[in-house]
Amino acid sequence: MSNASELILRSAAASVATHRRIAPLINKTPIVASRIAQPKGTQLLYKTENFQFTGSFKLRGASAMLTTTPTDRPVVTASSGNHGIACSLAAQKTGHKLTVVLPENVIAKKRETIESYGTRVIIAGADSSLAEVHARKLAEDEGYTYISPYNDPGVIAGQGTIGLELLEQLPQIDNVFISMGGGGLISGIGAVLKSFSPNTRVIGVSAVNTAALAASIAAGEIVETAHYDTLADGVAGGVDAGSVTLPMASEVIDAVIHCDEEQIAEALRVIAWTDNMIVEGAAALALAPYLAQPEAYEGQTSVVLLCGANYDQARLQSVIA
Repeated sequence: MSNASELILRSAAASVATHRRIAPLINKTPIVASRIAQPKGTQLLYKTENFQFTGSFKLRGASAMLTTTPTDRPVVTASSGNHGIACSLAAQKTGHKLTVVLPENVIAKKRETIESYGTRVIIAGADSSLAEVHARKLAEDEGYTYISPYNDPGVIAGQGTIGLELLEQLPQIDNVFISMGGGGLISGIGAVLKSFSPNTRVIGVSAVNTAALAASIAAGEIVETAHYDTLADGVAGGVDAGSVTLPMASEVIDAVIHCDEEQIAEALRVIAWTDNMIVEGAAALALAPYLAQPEAYEGQTSVVLLCGANYDQARLQSVIA
């Protein structure tokens, strides 16, 4: 029986309603068994959001928001790339006029993909958290509807639909490994799992070079941290002051594991050469702790969430070659 709080149960219920609404707009992504050799009775599986229509789980949250947002006002959002791509496709289907604010360090391929949908792009701020500040100001000054990439119950409910699919696809799950950025993904999936499968362990994986959510969970409040260049660019940046993701993530996460850049690079190589998939650094981050200590999960069924595959080709080639 679940001991989840009312906040978590409400989010899980919202994910159920959201899944019905956005089903025509998203891909129910498959579960794929890893080719990494495992001891008898041990399973390592991937939830392949890298096969989502936009190459990232972000389409779920974007679709959840835009299907409930009036089209009479322009919409603005901020993104390190994947959320912007997702909103661009969703807006094309819903008829919203969209502006995406991107940080100066955005991967060129992600910017080009966003622009290919006809989306207006503004470059502002050294990282995604500063791009968010600019997008919020634009919404306030010019009357746009602002859509947060993670700090909104609707976005979180959309990401939580992954958890519902996991429970439909697998009879039992012992561990789910999820990369941590602003917290929308792990909060949404975690809320569903803790409501319907409370014994499943939710393991948050934080990149050492950009660990704002992990530091905030440890402190019990939002804290600012330094951010350094990381292969896991999709999780880079800080967490909004007063973010709803902090109390949610703090409740649903059973363990936080920190991984460094070499561990992320090794996971990228394993997924490429053993599992024959090319994913982005934020997706490989979720596999890294399993590779570091596989014996800890022996005899169990573990799912690694591959959150996306929108990568910088030149940079990735140098890492996996």
